[in-house]
Formats: sequence, C-alpha cells, structure tokens
Amino acid sequence: MAVRLKDIARDLGVSVVTVSKVLRGNADIGDETRKRVLKRMKELNYQPNMMARGLASGRTYTVGLVVPDLVHPFFAEFAKSLSGYLRTSKRALILASSEEDPEVEQQEIRTLLNRGVDVLLIASCQTNLRNFYALGDERTPYMLFDRNFPHLAAHFVGSDDVLVGEMATRHLIDIGRKRIAHIGGKNSSTSFDRLRGYRNALLAAQLPTQDSFVQAHDRVEEAGDKVGFQAMQELLKVEPRPDAVFCYNDMTAVGAIEATLQAGLRVPQDIAFIGCGNLRYAPYLKVPLSSIDHGTTELGRVAGQFALELSMKPQQEPKSILVASTLVVRESSVAGSR
Repeated sequence: MAVRLKDIARDLGVSVVTVSKVLRGNADIGDETRKRVLKRMKELNYQPNMMARGLASGRTYTVGLVVPDLVHPFFAEFAKSLSGYLRTSKRALILASSEEDPEVEQQEIRTLLNRGVDVLLIASCQTNLRNFYALGDERTPYMLFDRNFPHLAAHFVGSDDVLVGEMATRHLIDIGRKRIAHIGGKNSSTSFDRLRGYRNALLAAQLPTQDSFVQAHDRVEEAGDKVGFQAMQELLKVEPRPDAVFCYNDMTAVGAIEATLQAGLRVPQDIAFIGCGNLRYAPYLKVPLSSIDHGTTELGRVAGQFALELSMKPQQEPKSILVASTLVVRESSVAGSR
C-alpha cells in the first residue's frame, strides 16, 4: 500500500498541513519539524502523488522541451543536463522534436501546451517567430534557448554567438591562416550571429571577405555531416582554395574534414578546421577536432534553474542569460603544422 501524507502526519503527531508544507518547501516550518518529516519520508520511501499535487496546485510538475533534432549530440546533452536538474526538484521533462520543420514545431508546441506543461523551452526553427501565445495559450510561461529572436520580448538562455564566431575565426587567424571560409546555417539567430562574428574577426585583422568563401545551408543540425561534406566540396572548387574553415557546428566540421581528406589534402597542413559544440566524440575523430565549447551541461543547469523559477513566478520581465563559451584546440587547427 502506498504511503500517504496522513500516515506520516500520524506517525509524527503533526498535522497533514504541516507535512504538506514540508513537501512544498514552505519557509514557515521550523527546522526541527522539517528534519523529522523528511527523515520519516525517507524511512518510508514516500513518493508524492504528482497527479494529486497537480490537481491541488494547478500544476503538472512537467517542463516541455522542443528541439530541432532529438539525436543531435548538442541537444541530447542539453536535455540530459536539464532533465537531471529538474529531477532534483521532482519535475519531469517531456521531449519533442521539430525535425527542423516549422509546421511540425507548431504541432509539437500545441501538444505540449495541451498536456499542461508548467514551462515550455524551445530552440525554434521558425524564420519569423512572433509569439507562442498565438497558438492559443496565454498562461504557460516559455523560454527560448540556443536560438534567440531579438525582436521578441522573451526569456532566453544560450551563448553569445557573435562572440563564438569571432573566437573561432580569430583562432584560425592566430595560427597564420589568411583565406578563411565559413560553412554556416540559414534562418536562425545562431547562423546569423556566428556569420557576423566571422566577418567581424576578418575585418579586424584586415583580411578580405568574399562571398565564394561563405556556404550557408539548411538542416545543419539534423544532417550536419552531409551538409558539411557537400559544402566543402564546393569550397574546394574556389581558386585559390581556403586554407582554413570555421564550421557552424561539429557535425558540419566532421563532414567537411572527410571531404578534404577524400580530395587528397591534409588536415591541418593544407586546410585547418574548427567547429562549435565541443561534442564528446571530438577528441576521438580521425583528426581530433578543435571546437568552441558552449558549456552545454551548464546551459542545461541554468535553463533548469530558470524554468523552476518561471513555474513559481511566471510574471517576470524578459531576461537573457548567456553562458560563457571557451576555445578548445586540437589537431585540426594546431599552430605550426604547415
């Protein structure tokens, strides 16, 4: 038989209200009473009935997450970190994938809203996001992550992608490369900002920018390796060819490096590469990959903390939280390798 609040209250000689307040973390309970209640809960392996709590509080104790691709390492690692943080507060995470399709994304958002999630997090693939409330829900707080829409007054957790682009390109300049190309995405703030950072760094170093050195493609999350391979084949046709490439993410870099090796060129001697994401397999590739680390685990923790805050206090002024990115250098862009 499941343990009930009234069983714990009877054992300790306190009211059910007192036990309930301890469970909710209310501050008006004395430390000694709180310790006794928590000790007894642990002894009895008490598991709260989340459905009953939801009916009583108007919450479901769930957080919804919509990402472009569930199996992409960056989004998978983010979801793992977010879920781990939410678990510490007895919250559940519900995952959905938009498959980089705006219509699928709207459908998944409606589904999560209809399920009554307390907070919605989304890395949107929309080209012109106006407001999630247009989908018929004006109650559920939401937060953008990874991809931002500056014109939209919304909460955001992510990276400074202009700085990411500058950091990656500056590294390639610092190792002596002069003809630096960029394989990027389309129609997302991350794509636009990383491209802007790339151009900023070239301008600051007084290096030329040329349209033939910029390859912008769709589906860089879902099919990044294929996109990178095809984009690099195009860049190899340019004369003179690039001597370095800043790639939108690690998956596009993997494909671009493979195209380079298949063309009989050396990495990094002939062409150096750097990606973004610092995914866990990066050190073990055929050519270990330099990358910009977004602090994905920290992003998940910060997003989880903010989601819990929004679930308790949804009426907050929009704010942006940026997690610092760092440069990780490996063999694909080591200095003095020419």
